[in-house]
Amino acid sequence: MGLKRDDYAQLVALAIAEDVGSGDVTTNLTVELVQPAHAAIRQKAPGVIFGHDVAEYVFHEIDPTTEYARVVDEGVWREDGEVATISGQAAALLTGERTALNFLMHLSGVATAAARAAQAVAGTTAQILDTRKTTPGMRALEKAAVAAGGATNHRAGLYDAILIKENHSAAAGGIAAAIERCRDGSDLSLEVEVRNSDEIDQALAAGADHLLLDNMSDDELQAAVARVDGRAKLEASGGYTLENVRSAAETGVDFISMGSITHGAQALDLSMIVEQR
Repeated sequence: MGLKRDDYAQLVALAIAEDVGSGDVTTNLTVELVQPAHAAIRQKAPGVIFGHDVAEYVFHEIDPTTEYARVVDEGVWREDGEVATISGQAAALLTGERTALNFLMHLSGVATAAARAAQAVAGTTAQILDTRKTTPGMRALEKAAVAAGGATNHRAGLYDAILIKENHSAAAGGIAAAIERCRDGSDLSLEVEVRNSDEIDQALAAGADHLLLDNMSDDELQAAVARVDGRAKLEASGGYTLENVRSAAETGVDFISMGSITHGAQALDLSMIVEQR
């Protein structure tokens, strides 16, 4: 899921306004109006960098003459080291520092969490999927970070794929009725949440080709894989972490959705040091 400027321009404007407000009083009082400077962003913990576009845009919004140079590629696991260099007026670098780092640290944290999850299931048939458990307003950014980390994007929102959850089935009068209504009204991809073998059978009988196995134990997942026997793609869902995702992957499911790679990602430790020229 690639990033476009429209995915972050408004968000960056809001973030700058939130931080700068009526003006950066400390910088205005301590830094000369024309004072060239150079800065380096450094990575201080292992992980995957993502968010160069957004960080660069922050500095350019504050001062379009600022130059942002990428030192490391996105999506590459590394232990530490220099991430980017920034050259321009010292005031612009100081004013933009925290906002740029907030974006870069958070998105790199999401990419790192996705990379760790993908590595945890390496060698199995399972792919790690993200979810809609994202920071409001940052879904496009976070899903792009997930992809950079090596996991797979699920639906972007409520508009681009059908996922019939238990409440939809209840409101529609059952799994079969919900599937029939969706098939009649849309040609989008369709997935159905099921909780037991009876619901698996109902969904398969109604023609479902993608099942979400909700909160099942590993034994139940393995039984579901055997029961479905290739007739539908299977996605395991329900509180997966790095500690338990491998055993779920080894049951033979096709996908495992992990909300924690976005909503629970820890920011990657980065810092920026400014030097006068």
